[in-house]
Amino acid sequence: MGFHEFSSPYDWSRIAAYKRTAKAAFGGMIDLSVGSPVDPVPDSVRKALAVAANDPNAYGYPATAGTADLRTAIAEWFSATRNVDLQAIHADVVPTVGSKEGVALMASLLHFGEDDVVVQPKVSYPTYEIGTQLAGAKVLKVDDVADVASWRNVPGVKAVWVNSPCNPTGEVYSAERMAGIVAAAREIGAVVLSDECYALMQWRGAVNGAEGEADSLASTPCALCDDVCLGSAEGVLVLYSLSKQSNMAGYRTAFIAGDESLIASMSAYRKQIGQIIPGPVQAAMAAGLRDLESVKVQHARYRERLGVLVSALRAYGYCTDMPDGALYVWVRAKSGDCWTDMEQLAKIGIIASPGEFYGAPECLRFSATASDEAIASAAECLAR
Repeated sequence: MGFHEFSSPYDWSRIAAYKRTAKAAFGGMIDLSVGSPVDPVPDSVRKALAVAANDPNAYGYPATAGTADLRTAIAEWFSATRNVDLQAIHADVVPTVGSKEGVALMASLLHFGEDDVVVQPKVSYPTYEIGTQLAGAKVLKVDDVADVASWRNVPGVKAVWVNSPCNPTGEVYSAERMAGIVAAAREIGAVVLSDECYALMQWRGAVNGAEGEADSLASTPCALCDDVCLGSAEGVLVLYSLSKQSNMAGYRTAFIAGDESLIASMSAYRKQIGQIIPGPVQAAMAAGLRDLESVKVQHARYRERLGVLVSALRAYGYCTDMPDGALYVWVRAKSGDCWTDMEQLAKIGIIASPGEFYGAPECLRFSATASDEAIASAAECLAR
């Protein structure tokens, strides 16, 4: 039957009119809407891409499961940054063409259909819902997926989306809360789908102690950590991306790690439909995973930008604070309606993301992925 139809308010063309207004403002438009990186790709990544440009994995067909070097780099990265031994918990990995593709195809590759239910947070990344719709399965939105009573006894639940740190809210789940989700999902035979793409972007002491120095890479709890999954990857899949940590959004470098039987099945289908990362990009991805010093530099950039943005938005009248994690400042609209605030902000040149895109029309999301200059300009506009 192919892909099913989907419906979503997540349509960037809806903010075109606000961008026209912002461009006409004094100083022009400052776009804090889309979370697209603006900083340089690390030298290590660019060199690795160039060196691999004529490798056998470039002029020949690349491996769906990833080169041996890439798979080793992913395992090393999990050990170094997430305190996870993939081999010990019987986990496998497969690269994906960016994390959005991994999210959008997840329900389809897990063979979910019309009688199946996928749980997700009410306020969340829109592609969770779109991916479930594409598979023809049902979406169940709950206020908090850690409140397992809201979904555990619902007939047909086959998977639960977890996003920590969360896009858009920045919320971070503790290991205890994640463990509760994993345990409840296993009781009913459901899969935990843990989107951890911002795992190294945590900012507050709620999870890892101190507020965090600029060179710290302390990560948020992982669904594959022993204290969450109890030493087994069964029924758990984790997604991660290099888009933000290494500014590689255009490289489309991400991966899924977890339950080896689920990964094996998904990999077989991915091979048949050609969802494969190009060979030279796999080499660049391995370099990015190993270059933790560049990740620390980027971490420091984002922390500084978030601090400036939070202070400016607070001065403008928004009630906000530094997010626990991720790269966005999530605020309640001053008017109570995201579109009304979007109009007022556009008049001073600033474009945010309407909260309706994420399931909360009373809120707004401001991205800290803009340049230092853009963030400084936004702060000036908000102070006028």
